[in-house]
Amino acid sequence: MSDEKNQNKEQENNQPGQQSRRSFLKNSGLFAGGIIGGGLLGSFIDNPFTKDDTASNNVEESKKNLTETRMFFTRVEDFSVLEAAVERIYPEDDNGPGAIGLGVPYFIDKQLAGPYGSNKFDYMKGPVQEVDVASSYQTLMSRGEVFIEGVRKLNEQSVKSHDEKFYDLEGEQQDEILTAMESGEIDLRGVEGPTFFGLLRQMTIEGAYADPLYGGNKDMMGWKMKEHPGIRPGYSDLIEEEEFQLVEQMSLKDYQA
Repeated sequence: MSDEKNQNKEQENNQPGQQSRRSFLKNSGLFAGGIIGGGLLGSFIDNPFTKDDTASNNVEESKKNLTETRMFFTRVEDFSVLEAAVERIYPEDDNGPGAIGLGVPYFIDKQLAGPYGSNKFDYMKGPVQEVDVASSYQTLMSRGEVFIEGVRKLNEQSVKSHDEKFYDLEGEQQDEILTAMESGEIDLRGVEGPTFFGLLRQMTIEGAYADPLYGGNKDMMGWKMKEHPGIRPGYSDLIEEEEFQLVEQMSLKDYQA
């Protein structure tokens, strides 16, 4: 009787449907992988078309604003100095948030972490001229190196003059040091103080008004304070209006939703 059962079982295994299924599982590695990753593969094989709403909700709850993460500044102290400096250049007032509230420090951090910060597409060989114009970039240092040297020198000068870190000073004391940097009274290695301050001011303004896609202008508040419409595809629906129109701001993010 047992021989008859074994014979029937062999016949079933040799059927085309059974053989093809066994070959598929073996060739796809599910036999080996299913043992190792049984939790993952088991859930896939058992019910491949079931939508897990709980897992989806967990993903939504764990979402973070990834624009507010540091990519260039590895030292927290350097970033804290940057935050304090840009806030003095673009302070919060009755009109709206300042540089920190607009995410400007993170905008600068991301710019410095990319090709702009490494001067990848700029001619970076000599000769280097001595000029007095702050907006003129005359140094063999990359913008990233200029910022590291600049923020650390701000902190060094703060400790030297007030025995406190730059970000712990009162606003007026911070302004004094920034003014000294702008006028060239603070010596930096490899770059002029006005060059660093010019870059700092330029990137602060850019971070306040650039598209939020790049990490600044948080919640489009920079545009909202200016009543700027942002990045809109057209105004054909408003062109015939005689009165000034306030329209809702749009970002490049709106086109990528």
